[in-house]
Amino acid sequence: MRIEIHPTHPQPRKVARAVEILRRGGVVVYPTGTVYGLGCDIHQKKAVERIYQIRRLKKDHPLSFMCPDLSKIARYAYVDDFAYRIMKRLVPGPYTFVLKATRDAPKLLLRKQKTVGIRVPDDQIALALLNELGSPIVSTSATIDGEVFNDPDELHARFGHVDAFIDGGWGGIEPSTVIDLTGDEAVVLREGAGPIDVL
Repeated sequence: MRIEIHPTHPQPRKVARAVEILRRGGVVVYPTGTVYGLGCDIHQKKAVERIYQIRRLKKDHPLSFMCPDLSKIARYAYVDDFAYRIMKRLVPGPYTFVLKATRDAPKLLLRKQKTVGIRVPDDQIALALLNELGSPIVSTSATIDGEVFNDPDELHARFGHVDAFIDGGWGGIEPSTVIDLTGDEAVVLREGAGPIDVL
């Protein structure tokens, strides 16, 4: 199913339709403000497992998740003053933050050191989905064997087997910048769309 949603003024009816698919345990391809993402509701374990299958990822490959704002992050990750100051400057935006996980973080999403990757996207469609859903969206890049697709028609063709393709127009080709905030200083694990000189 292809749902075309306006990139700057998401139509509530279409957003609700997409969120209904997520609530039922569906997997969707959706815009994130950087590359298109492959996502599902954080509480749908089988959908998370499907994402691993679709992307042919090993079980130890970390998935991150999206939150609509900083206040929702505290349930799943410990945010100390140092991390909060940095995140407050950079969200919403093209940054994924690695933080120490709380007990509420799903075990499937934990990295080796009991950490999680969290992002607050600067994308109106992604934020509309998150706010309507009321819980985080597990997310990984919608790529195949490392190849990035930003043309909506190609994304729809390549990911026709997911439950919905949420078409928000052309996507980006650079993933988010990943920043580890578990220590005393910010460590850039991957340079991406977000500039690092702001650190």
